[in-house]
Amino acid sequence: MDGAERLRGGPAAAVRNPQLFEEFYRRHVDAVMRFVARRVDDPHTAADLTAEIFLAVLDSAHSYRPGLGSETAWLYGIARNVVSSERRRVAREAERDLRFSGRRLLEADDIVRLEDKLDAESPGRRALAALARLPEGERAVMELIAVDQLTVTEAAAALGIRQVTARVRLHRARKALQEEADPKTAVAPDASLLHVARGEA
Repeated sequence: MDGAERLRGGPAAAVRNPQLFEEFYRRHVDAVMRFVARRVDDPHTAADLTAEIFLAVLDSAHSYRPGLGSETAWLYGIARNVVSSERRRVAREAERDLRFSGRRLLEADDIVRLEDKLDAESPGRRALAALARLPEGERAVMELIAVDQLTVTEAAAALGIRQVTARVRLHRARKALQEEADPKTAVAPDASLLHVARGEA
C-alpha cells in the first residue's frame, strides 16, 4: 500500500466520500477486472461481478486493516467471495435460465473491451482449471499466489488465515502440481503454475 492510500484513509474513508470512492474505484478497477476475467469467460458476467465486488466494498470497508495486507489483497478476498457466491448461485439454479436476467445492456465497445480482457486472461483460466483438483484451501492459496500474483502474506490476508497456514497449503499445492506435471499425466498444468510449483516464482 502506498502513502497516498494511507493518507486518504483507505476504503473506510472512500465509502464516506464520493470523490474518494471514485479515486479508489479507478485505482483498483483494472486489477479487479483482471481477477474476475481469470475466472469467468462471459463479458456480461465479468461486468456484473466487478460491479458487485465494488458494491460489497461499501459493506466491508470497515473490515480493511492496513497491517494485514494491501488494498489489492483485501479486494481479492472480497472478489473471491463474490465469485464463489455466483458459482454457488449458478449451481443451485442451473435449471433456470438466469444467465442474462437483470444484466445491463452493454454497448458494442464495452463488449469488445471485455472480450479483449477475457482473451488476455485465458492463460489464467487454463491455470485455474489445472488447480481444480486440489483441495479448496490449497487451491485458494495457489490461485492467489500463482494466478493473481499476491505474496504469501497478502494471500493469507485475503483468505483470513495465518501466514504459516498459507505456507503449508502452498507447499502441499506445489507438491501436488509437481506430481500432476508427470509426463504420464494426461493433462499437465500451465507452465506458469509449474514454475510456482517448483518454487521458481
